[in-house]
Amino acid sequence: MGKYIYKNNEVSLQEDLSTPVTVTLKKGEGRTVKAGGMWIFDNEIESVMGSFENGDIVKIHDFDGYFMGYGFINANSKIRIRMLSRRKDQLVTPAFIEERVRNAWDYRKAVIDTSSCRVIFGEADWLPGIVVDKFEDVLVVESLALGIDLLKPIILEALKAVLAEDGIAIRGIYERSDAKVRLQEGMERYKGFIGESFDTKVEIIENGVHYMVDVQDGQKTGFFLDQKNNRAAMQKLCKGKKVLDCFTHTGSFALNAGFAGASSVLGVDASQLGVNQAEENARLNGLEDVVKFQCADVFELLPQLEEKGEQFDVVILDPPAFTKSRQATKNAVKGYREINLRGMKLVKDGGFLATCSCSHFMDPELFAKTIREAARGAHKRLRQVEFHTQAPDHPILWAADESYYLKFYVFQVCEEK
Repeated sequence: MGKYIYKNNEVSLQEDLSTPVTVTLKKGEGRTVKAGGMWIFDNEIESVMGSFENGDIVKIHDFDGYFMGYGFINANSKIRIRMLSRRKDQLVTPAFIEERVRNAWDYRKAVIDTSSCRVIFGEADWLPGIVVDKFEDVLVVESLALGIDLLKPIILEALKAVLAEDGIAIRGIYERSDAKVRLQEGMERYKGFIGESFDTKVEIIENGVHYMVDVQDGQKTGFFLDQKNNRAAMQKLCKGKKVLDCFTHTGSFALNAGFAGASSVLGVDASQLGVNQAEENARLNGLEDVVKFQCADVFELLPQLEEKGEQFDVVILDPPAFTKSRQATKNAVKGYREINLRGMKLVKDGGFLATCSCSHFMDPELFAKTIREAARGAHKRLRQVEFHTQAPDHPILWAADESYYLKFYVFQVCEEK
């Protein structure tokens, strides 16, 4: 590929994409980045020598002049610098970016079914601020930081070239950079085609289950690939069972239960669009007679089911993130405690509860404590069957805490003995 940088809608040939700007940290700061983290915050910086434009790649020095790496800078963001390279001789060039992309793809080939998977996961692939999901022959990109947005064309061209080496021809790319966090970077929210338009309904197969993924209007990039292995784990518990799947979104856990031979499945979601997509997916798999869906508020429905005396062999709780900030965690704990307490009460003695949190700020210890409190309130005893995190195509980079977000438990729920 050519060595190009895209900036201000212009393309120019450039070997080294960095600027001569040097950022120096305050004495005693930079602990996270020194431990392997990827972020430097605004209050950690002592000085910036030289002029820069937001998104430029700069050199970072410790207070004593020790070289720490290259990263891109944005004065609009509290995360002032996101690291790209740690080695002085490892300049940020298009060839460097292609190597990062190739490493990301080689890793996926080693750890997961790549027919549909997350091929780039931001900081955990040392390409901070960008996510790329592959749904069969379609790529969906989400760019959340200005510096990586400027490098996005280089990343995508490299990714198409690397995939082509394995005989994978990408027929289209759709951008879902419509998250609010872009505003904090001084960027506008955006969604639309990159290149030629194409049919944005993409059929994928995961764990034997067929889904129609709407990459244009579905949540996030269109489908939550991070639960792939957790959905597979539930199949062995659902044969012949009566199953309740809460916050079903487009029906993924419910359909895995039906595919595994559940006797009946009820999937619940507050979004009518999600329910419509889930029903379409049920028909796609010939499961519409077994797997039913209802549009309802889970917090309102669970007490109603309890009042009616309903009981299920398996209850699955896969809520959205109740907190996206540390300040809102207290209220989130109440929400997780409430749905887990209600969910446990609906599980038959000896049945199973699958429960998870996809919020980074709901750390593993706090989530476990919250489940324990819910079990006490429901007068139930829990036996842990399994614990998982996100699928390995969403790798957890140690020292980059933000990359660890999904916690998934399966418990046997027992009456007090």
